[in-house]
Amino acid sequence: MDKIFSALAHGARRDILDALYAKGGQSQGELCALLAMSRQAASKHLAILEEAGLVVALREGREKHHFLNPVPIQAISERWIRKFETSRLAALGALKAALEERKE
Repeated sequence: MDKIFSALAHGARRDILDALYAKGGQSQGELCALLAMSRQAASKHLAILEEAGLVVALREGREKHHFLNPVPIQAISERWIRKFETSRLAALGALKAALEERKE
């Protein structure tokens, strides 16, 4: 999980993930043009995202096409977000019930 959080900490890498969410299978050149970054910067960020498992690259001839891997993000959601969401929903349900009891 540390690699995932570290990869997500940089804004440019989040922009790459957003771009791949919008359209999967983009080459490094397409991402560079879309996000106005150098090939070196894109290469560095893509390597970090691949190492964290957030991006999968498939070679097609001379080009590498990049795809978003949503599995690690889902794991973060289940471990770090949903457990807090459940208690809040329970609190809202209890508040609703208490307010409805007052009306009657």
